[in-house]
Amino acid sequence: MRAPSRSWRVHRLGTPAEALRLDGVEARPPGPGEARVAVGAIGLNFPDLLVCAGHYQERPEPPFSPGFEAAGTVVEVGPGAPVAVGQQVTIVPELPDGAFQETLTAPGDQLYPVPASMPVTVAAVLHVAYQTAHVALHHRARLRAGDTLVVTGAAGGVGMAAVQLGRAAGARVVAVVTGAAKVAACLAWGADVVVDLEQGGLLGQLRAAVGPGGADVVVDNVGGGAFDDLRRVVAFEGRLVVVGFTAGGVGTVAANHVLLRNYSVVGLHLARYRREDPELLRRVHAELVGLWERGVIEPAIHRILPFEEAVDGLAMIARRQTIGRVVLVPPGG
Repeated sequence: MRAPSRSWRVHRLGTPAEALRLDGVEARPPGPGEARVAVGAIGLNFPDLLVCAGHYQERPEPPFSPGFEAAGTVVEVGPGAPVAVGQQVTIVPELPDGAFQETLTAPGDQLYPVPASMPVTVAAVLHVAYQTAHVALHHRARLRAGDTLVVTGAAGGVGMAAVQLGRAAGARVVAVVTGAAKVAACLAWGADVVVDLEQGGLLGQLRAAVGPGGADVVVDNVGGGAFDDLRRVVAFEGRLVVVGFTAGGVGTVAANHVLLRNYSVVGLHLARYRREDPELLRRVHAELVGLWERGVIEPAIHRILPFEEAVDGLAMIARRQTIGRVVLVPPGG
């Protein structure tokens, strides 16, 4: 008999406190090619806030479970499932059946095996942020050793991953954050220079940090007014990758500036690759696991909270109080 399960579900759109309710649910048995996973940890992400408010690109009808990544142990498999009972996996579920659940039943293409030696809290935050950063740097921007890389929002999940992966690739990394604690964290993760917005305006500090040659690659997680400053420091034939808009506003691309300065502006929506090029994500996942096993990358976890404190965890992210990731752990996780 399957044990009772619980799920955080959005019943009406709004802030997490307004939107989320903890419901009892019946664990769905796995069908062909599927597996049921006992969730050991859930990674919280900034887009979870957007999903709760109905501002994300995907807008399922309530009630639904938010959440983009989790990890746990396979406890039941359907015919032809690509994983085995007892195997540890990262789960990348699709809405409306998201990650904020104690038990998840998912098709095999949403399951990524991880080594048993990897803590479940690490497995739960390895996919979204590190995949996004890796694809941004290596697939979209073609980062090379010796390039100057600028990362905005560098103390968040994707920013942290981009700093670590940029360092691993041999780039000169310029991280952009706000506050002394975040400066210290980025230096610990391998940034060569950290721009602290508490110490002055972005454009002047960026120009001093990148030098006259400019930034070969920019990974922008922030958007808003920062985008206009970032485009002004991109090098000749540089690449500016638009990843997110945590500042709330969307930057405007000045086509004449792109033409005159000979740089590229490219976008990255990771979920699109699951439909268009899933094998790329499998290759990136294997590379990230290898980098973790060699000690090259290590997710920083800001706080581990009980499953029941999902609303509090999301509130930390909304208030920009985190350095690294927030993880929920269900009972027994």
